[in-house]
Amino acid sequence: MAKLVVVGAGAMGLAAAYHAGKAGHDVVVVEASDTPGGMAAHFDFGGVSLERFYHFVCKTDYPTFELMAELGMSDRLQWVDTTMGLFNEGKLHRWGDPIALLRFPELSLLDKFRYGIFAAICVRRNQWAAIESKSAKTWLLRWCGQKVYDRLWRSLLDYKFYEYADGISAAWIWTRIRRIGRSRSSIMQERLGYIDGGSMALVDSLVQAIERQGNRVQLNSPTVKITTENGRVTGVDTPASHLDADFVISTVPTPYVSAMIPDLPAEWKARYESIANIGVICVIYKLRQSVSPHFWVNISEKDVEIPGVIEFSNLRDFGKDHILYVPYYMPISHEKFTWPDQSLVDESFRCLQMVNSKLTRDDVIDIKVARLRHGQPICEPGFAAKIPPIQTPIRGLQVADTCYYYPEDRGIAESVRLGRALAESIGVVHE
Repeated sequence: MAKLVVVGAGAMGLAAAYHAGKAGHDVVVVEASDTPGGMAAHFDFGGVSLERFYHFVCKTDYPTFELMAELGMSDRLQWVDTTMGLFNEGKLHRWGDPIALLRFPELSLLDKFRYGIFAAICVRRNQWAAIESKSAKTWLLRWCGQKVYDRLWRSLLDYKFYEYADGISAAWIWTRIRRIGRSRSSIMQERLGYIDGGSMALVDSLVQAIERQGNRVQLNSPTVKITTENGRVTGVDTPASHLDADFVISTVPTPYVSAMIPDLPAEWKARYESIANIGVICVIYKLRQSVSPHFWVNISEKDVEIPGVIEFSNLRDFGKDHILYVPYYMPISHEKFTWPDQSLVDESFRCLQMVNSKLTRDDVIDIKVARLRHGQPICEPGFAAKIPPIQTPIRGLQVADTCYYYPEDRGIAESVRLGRALAESIGVVHE
Protein backbone atom coordinates (compact mmCIF):
# COMPACT_ATOMS: atom_id res chain seq x y z
CA MET A 1 0.00 0.00 0.00
CA ALA A 2 1.02 3.62 -0.58
CA LYS A 3 2.15 6.49 1.60
CA LEU A 4 -0.37 9.33 1.33
CA VAL A 5 -0.18 12.89 2.65
CA VAL A 6 -3.44 14.87 2.74
CA VAL A 7 -3.03 18.64 2.90
CA GLY A 8 -5.85 20.23 4.89
CA ALA A 9 -7.92 18.81 7.75
CA GLY A 10 -11.29 20.17 6.72
CA ALA A 11 -14.18 17.77 6.16
CA MET A 12 -12.93 16.87 2.66
CA GLY A 13 -9.37 16.16 3.74
CA LEU A 14 -10.45 14.12 6.75
CA ALA A 15 -12.93 12.11 4.69
CA ALA A 16 -10.22 11.40 2.09
CA ALA A 17 -7.81 10.30 4.83
CA TYR A 18 -10.41 8.09 6.50
CA HIS A 19 -11.36 6.26 3.31
CA ALA A 20 -7.72 5.91 2.23
CA GLY A 21 -6.94 4.44 5.64
CA LYS A 22 -9.78 1.95 5.24
CA ALA A 23 -8.10 0.82 2.01
CA GLY A 24 -4.90 0.16 3.94
CA HIS A 25 -2.85 3.20 2.96
CA ASP A 26 -0.37 4.86 5.34
CA VAL A 27 -1.86 8.36 5.80
CA VAL A 28 -0.74 11.63 7.36
CA VAL A 29 -3.02 14.69 7.34
CA VAL A 30 -1.20 18.02 7.70
CA GLU A 31 -3.15 21.07 8.86
CA ALA A 32 -1.92 24.64 9.33
CA SER A 33 -4.42 25.42 12.09
CA ASP A 34 -4.31 24.19 15.67
CA THR A 35 -7.81 22.74 15.18
CA PRO A 36 -9.16 20.31 12.57
CA GLY A 37 -12.42 20.96 10.73
CA GLY A 38 -11.80 23.93 8.45
CA MET A 39 -15.07 25.85 8.05
CA ALA A 40 -16.74 23.26 10.30
CA ALA A 41 -14.38 23.98 13.23
CA HIS A 42 -15.87 25.14 16.51
CA PHE A 43 -15.01 27.75 19.13
CA ASP A 44 -15.99 28.11 22.80
CA PHE A 45 -18.84 30.61 22.92
CA GLY A 46 -19.18 31.20 26.65
CA GLY A 47 -19.39 27.49 27.45
CA VAL A 48 -21.17 26.51 24.22
CA SER A 49 -19.23 24.62 21.54
CA LEU A 50 -20.32 26.31 18.31
CA GLU A 51 -19.33 26.45 14.63
CA ARG A 52 -17.54 29.62 13.53
CA PHE A 53 -19.59 29.42 10.32
CA TYR A 54 -23.13 28.03 10.48
CA HIS A 55 -23.90 24.53 9.18
CA PHE A 56 -27.16 22.64 8.78
CA VAL A 57 -28.21 19.36 7.23
CA CYS A 58 -30.74 18.82 4.44
CA LYS A 59 -32.70 15.67 3.71
CA THR A 60 -30.71 15.09 0.49
CA ASP A 61 -27.28 15.15 2.20
CA TYR A 62 -26.84 11.41 1.64
CA PRO A 63 -23.00 11.34 1.82
CA THR A 64 -23.22 12.76 5.35
CA PHE A 65 -25.76 10.12 6.38
CA GLU A 66 -23.60 7.29 4.97
CA LEU A 67 -20.45 8.52 6.69
CA MET A 68 -22.20 8.99 10.03
CA ALA A 69 -23.57 5.45 9.76
CA GLU A 70 -20.06 4.10 9.14
CA LEU A 71 -18.78 5.99 12.18
CA GLY A 72 -21.61 4.69 14.36
CA MET A 73 -23.13 8.11 15.03
CA SER A 74 -26.38 8.10 13.04
CA ASP A 75 -28.32 8.63 16.28
CA ARG A 76 -26.72 12.08 16.60
CA LEU A 77 -28.56 13.41 13.57
CA GLN A 78 -31.57 15.45 14.70
CA TRP A 79 -34.40 16.81 12.54
CA VAL A 80 -36.47 19.92 13.24
CA ASP A 81 -39.40 21.62 11.50
CA THR A 82 -38.11 25.07 10.55
CA THR A 83 -39.45 28.17 8.82
CA MET A 84 -38.06 30.94 6.68
CA GLY A 85 -38.79 34.65 6.82
CA LEU A 86 -38.43 37.60 4.46
CA PHE A 87 -37.79 41.12 5.72
CA ASN A 88 -38.95 43.61 3.08
CA GLU A 89 -40.21 47.19 3.17
CA GLY A 90 -39.74 47.31 6.93
CA LYS A 91 -41.86 44.24 7.65
CA LEU A 92 -41.11 40.62 8.51
CA HIS A 93 -43.06 38.11 6.42
CA ARG A 94 -43.23 34.35 6.64
CA TRP A 95 -41.66 32.86 3.51
CA GLY A 96 -40.93 29.56 1.81
CA ASP A 97 -44.33 27.95 1.23
CA PRO A 98 -47.26 28.53 -1.17
CA ILE A 99 -49.49 30.25 1.38
CA ALA A 100 -46.70 32.64 2.36
CA LEU A 101 -46.16 33.48 -1.31
CA LEU A 102 -49.88 34.17 -1.85
CA ARG A 103 -50.02 36.43 1.23
CA PHE A 104 -46.93 38.46 0.33
CA PRO A 105 -48.31 41.95 -0.39
CA GLU A 106 -45.52 43.35 -2.57
CA LEU A 107 -46.14 41.22 -5.68
CA SER A 108 -49.02 40.95 -8.12
CA LEU A 109 -50.95 37.71 -8.55
CA LEU A 110 -49.19 37.14 -11.89
CA ASP A 111 -45.77 37.70 -10.27
CA LYS A 112 -46.64 35.20 -7.54
CA PHE A 113 -47.81 32.64 -10.09
CA ARG A 114 -44.61 32.99 -12.13
CA TYR A 115 -42.44 32.71 -9.03
CA GLY A 116 -44.34 29.67 -7.76
CA ILE A 117 -43.93 27.86 -11.09
CA PHE A 118 -40.25 28.78 -11.14
CA ALA A 119 -39.64 27.46 -7.62
CA ALA A 120 -41.53 24.21 -8.31
CA ILE A 121 -39.53 23.55 -11.49
CA CYS A 122 -36.23 24.25 -9.68
CA VAL A 123 -37.05 21.71 -6.98
CA ARG A 124 -37.98 19.01 -9.51
CA ARG A 125 -35.22 19.68 -12.00
CA ASN A 126 -32.30 17.22 -12.06
CA GLN A 127 -30.19 18.42 -15.00
CA TRP A 128 -28.21 21.64 -15.06
CA ALA A 129 -26.30 21.62 -18.37
CA ALA A 130 -28.91 23.79 -20.11
CA ILE A 131 -28.51 26.65 -17.63
CA GLU A 132 -24.78 26.34 -16.91
CA SER A 133 -23.90 28.98 -19.50
CA LYS A 134 -26.55 31.45 -18.28
CA SER A 135 -26.20 34.11 -15.62
CA ALA A 136 -28.48 33.89 -12.61
CA LYS A 137 -29.74 37.43 -13.26
CA THR A 138 -30.73 36.70 -16.86
CA TRP A 139 -32.31 33.39 -15.87
CA LEU A 140 -34.25 34.85 -12.94
CA LEU A 141 -35.50 37.80 -15.00
CA ARG A 142 -36.68 35.49 -17.79
CA TRP A 143 -38.61 33.22 -15.44
CA CYS A 144 -39.83 35.66 -12.79
CA GLY A 145 -39.74 39.17 -14.21
CA GLN A 146 -38.17 42.43 -13.10
CA LYS A 147 -40.33 43.06 -10.03
CA VAL A 148 -39.71 39.63 -8.52
CA TYR A 149 -36.00 39.99 -9.20
CA ASP A 150 -35.89 43.43 -7.54
CA ARG A 151 -37.95 42.35 -4.51
CA LEU A 152 -36.53 38.90 -3.83
CA TRP A 153 -33.14 38.47 -5.48
CA ARG A 154 -31.32 41.71 -6.22
CA SER A 155 -30.12 42.50 -2.70
CA LEU A 156 -29.21 38.86 -2.01
CA LEU A 157 -26.89 38.82 -5.02
CA ASP A 158 -25.67 42.40 -4.67
CA TYR A 159 -24.68 42.02 -1.03
CA LYS A 160 -23.06 38.67 -1.43
CA PHE A 161 -21.12 39.15 -4.65
CA TYR A 162 -21.01 42.94 -5.11
CA GLU A 163 -19.27 43.70 -8.44
CA TYR A 164 -19.66 40.04 -9.48
CA ALA A 165 -23.42 39.96 -8.81
CA ASP A 166 -24.58 40.16 -12.44
CA GLY A 167 -22.28 37.33 -13.52
CA ILE A 168 -23.11 34.46 -11.16
CA SER A 169 -24.00 31.10 -12.68
CA ALA A 170 -27.66 30.17 -12.91
CA ALA A 171 -26.73 26.54 -12.23
CA TRP A 172 -25.13 27.50 -8.92
CA ILE A 173 -28.25 29.39 -7.80
CA TRP A 174 -30.51 26.54 -8.95
CA THR A 175 -28.77 23.95 -6.76
CA ARG A 176 -29.24 26.13 -3.69
CA ILE A 177 -32.99 26.46 -4.38
CA ARG A 178 -33.28 22.72 -5.05
CA ARG A 179 -31.39 21.62 -1.92
CA ILE A 180 -33.60 23.62 0.45
CA GLY A 181 -36.73 22.87 -1.59
CA ARG A 182 -36.16 19.13 -1.28
CA SER A 183 -35.61 19.29 2.47
CA ARG A 184 -39.27 19.22 3.40
CA SER A 185 -41.71 16.89 5.10
CA SER A 186 -44.51 18.36 2.94
CA ILE A 187 -45.07 21.18 0.49
CA MET A 188 -45.95 23.38 3.49
CA GLN A 189 -43.22 22.33 5.90
CA GLU A 190 -39.45 22.79 5.67
CA ARG A 191 -37.42 20.30 7.70
CA LEU A 192 -33.72 20.76 8.43
CA GLY A 193 -31.25 18.84 10.51
CA TYR A 194 -28.20 19.26 12.72
CA ILE A 195 -25.63 17.00 14.31
CA ASP A 196 -25.98 16.71 18.08
CA GLY A 197 -22.85 18.38 19.38
CA GLY A 198 -22.41 20.36 16.17
CA SER A 199 -20.27 19.72 13.12
CA MET A 200 -17.25 19.20 15.38
CA ALA A 201 -18.80 15.93 16.58
CA LEU A 202 -18.39 14.56 13.05
CA VAL A 203 -14.89 16.07 12.72
CA ASP A 204 -13.79 14.53 16.03
CA SER A 205 -15.20 11.14 15.04
CA LEU A 206 -13.28 11.25 11.76
CA VAL A 207 -10.03 12.18 13.52
CA GLN A 208 -10.51 9.35 16.03
CA ALA A 209 -11.28 6.87 13.25
CA ILE A 210 -8.14 7.93 11.36
CA GLU A 211 -6.04 7.46 14.48
CA ARG A 212 -7.57 4.02 15.16
CA GLN A 213 -6.37 3.04 11.69
CA GLY A 214 -2.83 3.79 12.85
CA ASN A 215 -2.67 7.02 10.87
CA ARG A 216 -2.38 10.59 12.16
CA VAL A 217 -3.62 14.17 11.89
CA GLN A 218 -0.74 16.61 12.34
CA LEU A 219 -1.92 20.07 13.46
CA ASN A 220 0.08 23.33 13.43
CA SER A 221 1.78 22.01 10.29
CA PRO A 222 1.35 24.39 7.35
CA THR A 223 2.45 23.06 4.00
CA VAL A 224 5.42 25.05 2.75
CA LYS A 225 5.88 23.07 -0.46
CA ILE A 226 4.65 19.95 -2.23
CA THR A 227 7.79 18.40 -3.65
CA THR A 228 8.23 16.55 -6.94
CA GLU A 229 10.90 14.77 -8.94
CA ASN A 230 10.82 13.72 -12.60
CA GLY A 231 7.15 14.62 -12.91
CA ARG A 232 6.09 12.61 -9.86
CA VAL A 233 5.07 13.82 -6.40
CA THR A 234 7.58 12.92 -3.68
CA GLY A 235 6.20 14.48 -0.51
CA VAL A 236 5.33 17.54 1.52
CA ASP A 237 7.57 20.05 3.28
CA THR A 238 6.34 21.57 6.54
CA PRO A 239 8.34 23.99 8.72
CA ALA A 240 9.31 21.09 10.96
CA SER A 241 10.05 18.25 8.54
CA HIS A 242 9.71 16.62 5.13
CA LEU A 243 7.07 13.90 4.76
CA ASP A 244 7.75 11.34 2.05
CA ALA A 245 4.72 10.39 -0.03
CA ASP A 246 3.74 8.24 -2.98
CA PHE A 247 0.54 10.27 -3.30
CA VAL A 248 -0.56 13.71 -2.14
CA ILE A 249 -4.10 15.10 -1.99
CA SER A 250 -4.42 18.87 -1.57
CA THR A 251 -7.75 20.16 -0.26
CA VAL A 252 -6.75 23.75 0.59
CA PRO A 253 -8.29 26.71 -1.31
CA THR A 254 -7.09 27.03 -4.89
CA PRO A 255 -5.58 30.53 -4.30
CA TYR A 256 -2.81 28.78 -2.31
CA VAL A 257 -2.04 26.12 -4.91
CA SER A 258 0.40 27.90 -7.22
CA ALA A 259 2.79 28.96 -4.44
CA MET A 260 2.48 25.63 -2.66
CA ILE A 261 3.28 23.57 -5.80
CA PRO A 262 5.99 25.55 -7.66
CA ASP A 263 6.66 22.69 -10.09
CA LEU A 264 3.23 22.91 -11.70
CA PRO A 265 3.25 23.98 -15.37
CA ALA A 266 2.58 27.70 -15.84
CA GLU A 267 -0.72 27.09 -17.64
CA TRP A 268 -2.01 25.07 -14.70
CA LYS A 269 -1.00 27.77 -12.23
CA ALA A 270 -2.88 30.31 -14.34
CA ARG A 271 -6.04 28.18 -14.19
CA TYR A 272 -5.93 27.99 -10.39
CA GLU A 273 -5.18 31.71 -10.11
CA SER A 274 -8.13 32.59 -12.36
CA ILE A 275 -10.61 31.20 -9.80
CA ALA A 276 -11.73 34.15 -7.69
CA ASN A 277 -13.11 33.84 -4.16
CA ILE A 278 -15.09 36.02 -1.83
CA GLY A 279 -14.46 36.23 1.88
CA VAL A 280 -16.96 35.62 4.64
CA ILE A 281 -17.41 37.26 8.02
CA CYS A 282 -19.93 35.96 10.55
CA VAL A 283 -20.99 38.15 13.45
CA ILE A 284 -22.30 35.65 16.00
CA TYR A 285 -24.63 36.75 18.79
CA LYS A 286 -25.76 35.14 22.01
CA LEU A 287 -28.93 36.96 23.08
CA ARG A 288 -31.45 36.87 25.90
CA GLN A 289 -34.42 37.06 23.53
CA SER A 290 -35.28 35.74 20.10
CA VAL A 291 -35.17 37.98 17.05
CA SER A 292 -37.77 36.03 15.05
CA PRO A 293 -39.47 32.62 14.99
CA HIS A 294 -37.60 31.69 11.79
CA PHE A 295 -34.38 29.78 11.22
CA TRP A 296 -33.47 31.92 8.22
CA VAL A 297 -34.60 35.45 7.38
CA ASN A 298 -33.68 36.89 3.99
CA ILE A 299 -33.10 40.63 4.16
CA SER A 300 -34.36 42.44 1.08
CA GLU A 301 -33.91 46.11 1.92
CA LYS A 302 -32.15 48.53 -0.41
CA ASP A 303 -30.05 50.21 2.26
CA VAL A 304 -29.14 47.13 4.32
CA GLU A 305 -25.97 45.47 3.05
CA ILE A 306 -26.68 42.18 4.83
CA PRO A 307 -28.24 39.31 2.84
CA GLY A 308 -29.80 37.47 5.77
CA VAL A 309 -29.93 36.47 9.42
CA ILE A 310 -29.68 32.86 10.64
CA GLU A 311 -31.23 32.26 14.06
CA PHE A 312 -29.45 29.01 14.76
CA SER A 313 -31.25 28.43 18.06
CA ASN A 314 -34.45 27.92 16.06
CA LEU A 315 -32.79 24.76 14.75
CA ARG A 316 -30.54 23.61 17.61
CA ASP A 317 -31.70 24.11 21.19
CA PHE A 318 -29.36 26.13 23.43
CA GLY A 319 -31.65 26.38 26.42
CA LYS A 320 -32.45 29.97 27.39
CA ASP A 321 -29.86 31.44 25.02
CA HIS A 322 -30.66 32.56 21.48
CA ILE A 323 -27.78 32.25 19.02
CA LEU A 324 -27.74 34.08 15.69
CA TYR A 325 -25.34 34.42 12.79
CA VAL A 326 -25.23 37.58 10.71
CA PRO A 327 -23.13 36.69 7.64
CA TYR A 328 -21.25 39.12 5.44
CA TYR A 329 -20.01 37.89 2.09
CA MET A 330 -17.79 40.10 -0.05
CA PRO A 331 -14.58 40.19 -2.09
CA ILE A 332 -11.69 40.67 0.31
CA SER A 333 -10.81 43.82 -1.65
CA HIS A 334 -14.02 45.44 -0.37
CA GLU A 335 -13.35 48.03 2.32
CA LYS A 336 -15.83 46.42 4.70
CA PHE A 337 -13.75 43.24 4.90
CA THR A 338 -11.13 45.18 6.86
CA TRP A 339 -13.61 46.98 9.08
CA PRO A 340 -12.90 46.62 12.81
CA ASP A 341 -15.09 44.12 14.60
CA GLN A 342 -17.03 46.83 16.42
CA SER A 343 -18.15 48.48 13.17
CA LEU A 344 -19.51 45.15 11.94
CA VAL A 345 -21.23 44.58 15.29
CA ASP A 346 -22.83 48.03 15.21
CA GLU A 347 -24.16 47.60 11.67
CA SER A 348 -25.38 44.03 12.15
CA PHE A 349 -27.11 44.87 15.44
CA ARG A 350 -29.01 47.69 13.74
CA CYS A 351 -30.19 45.09 11.24
CA LEU A 352 -31.39 42.80 14.05
CA GLN A 353 -33.26 45.72 15.62
CA MET A 354 -34.99 46.39 12.29
CA VAL A 355 -36.30 42.82 12.34
CA ASN A 356 -37.23 42.99 16.03
CA SER A 357 -37.69 46.52 17.37
CA LYS A 358 -37.92 45.24 20.98
CA LEU A 359 -34.28 44.11 20.91
CA THR A 360 -31.89 46.23 23.01
CA ARG A 361 -28.20 46.16 23.82
CA ASP A 362 -29.10 44.74 27.22
CA ASP A 363 -30.19 41.57 25.43
CA VAL A 364 -26.64 40.88 24.24
CA ILE A 365 -24.84 38.23 26.29
CA ASP A 366 -21.83 37.65 24.05
CA ILE A 367 -20.52 38.41 20.53
CA LYS A 368 -17.93 36.74 18.33
CA VAL A 369 -16.68 37.84 14.90
CA ALA A 370 -15.25 35.10 12.66
CA ARG A 371 -13.46 35.84 9.36
CA LEU A 372 -12.32 33.72 6.44
CA ARG A 373 -10.55 35.08 3.38
CA HIS A 374 -11.56 32.30 1.01
CA GLY A 375 -15.12 31.44 1.92
CA GLN A 376 -16.85 30.99 -1.43
CA PRO A 377 -15.68 30.55 -5.03
CA ILE A 378 -17.23 32.95 -7.51
CA CYS A 379 -18.96 30.69 -10.02
CA GLU A 380 -19.63 32.54 -13.25
CA PRO A 381 -21.54 31.13 -16.26
CA GLY A 382 -19.48 28.36 -17.84
CA PHE A 383 -17.62 27.77 -14.58
CA ALA A 384 -17.52 23.99 -15.06
CA ALA A 385 -15.06 24.36 -17.94
CA LYS A 386 -12.87 26.65 -15.84
CA ILE A 387 -12.16 24.11 -13.11
CA PRO A 388 -8.87 22.24 -13.67
CA PRO A 389 -8.96 18.41 -13.53
CA ILE A 390 -8.53 16.94 -10.07
CA GLN A 391 -5.57 14.87 -11.27
CA THR A 392 -2.72 17.28 -11.99
CA PRO A 393 0.02 16.68 -14.60
CA ILE A 394 2.27 15.70 -11.67
CA ARG A 395 1.79 11.97 -11.18
CA GLY A 396 0.30 11.05 -7.83
CA LEU A 397 -0.87 14.59 -7.03
CA GLN A 398 -4.56 15.48 -6.78
CA VAL A 399 -5.90 18.98 -6.09
CA ALA A 400 -9.47 19.91 -5.14
CA ASP A 401 -11.27 22.46 -3.01
CA THR A 402 -14.85 23.68 -2.58
CA CYS A 403 -15.10 24.99 -6.16
CA TYR A 404 -14.96 21.34 -7.28
CA TYR A 405 -18.44 20.83 -5.81
CA TYR A 406 -19.88 23.00 -8.58
CA PRO A 407 -22.72 23.45 -9.23
CA GLU A 408 -23.43 22.35 -5.67
CA ASP A 409 -22.72 24.86 -2.92
CA ARG A 410 -20.02 24.21 -0.34
CA GLY A 411 -21.12 21.95 2.51
CA ILE A 412 -20.19 18.93 4.57
CA ALA A 413 -22.10 16.48 2.38
CA GLU A 414 -20.22 17.57 -0.74
CA SER A 415 -16.95 17.54 1.20
CA VAL A 416 -17.30 13.95 2.33
CA ARG A 417 -18.53 12.86 -1.12
CA LEU A 418 -15.52 14.34 -2.89
CA GLY A 419 -13.14 13.23 -0.14
CA ARG A 420 -14.20 9.63 -0.65
CA ALA A 421 -13.79 9.96 -4.44
CA LEU A 422 -10.28 11.34 -3.99
CA ALA A 423 -9.30 8.42 -1.75
CA GLU A 424 -10.74 5.88 -4.16
CA SER A 425 -8.58 7.37 -6.91
CA ILE A 426 -5.37 6.44 -5.10
CA GLY A 427 -3.62 3.82 -7.20
CA VAL A 428 -6.14 4.33 -10.03
CA VAL A 429 -4.75 7.60 -11.36
CA HIS A 430 -2.67 7.34 -14.51
CA GLU A 431 1.01 6.80 -13.86
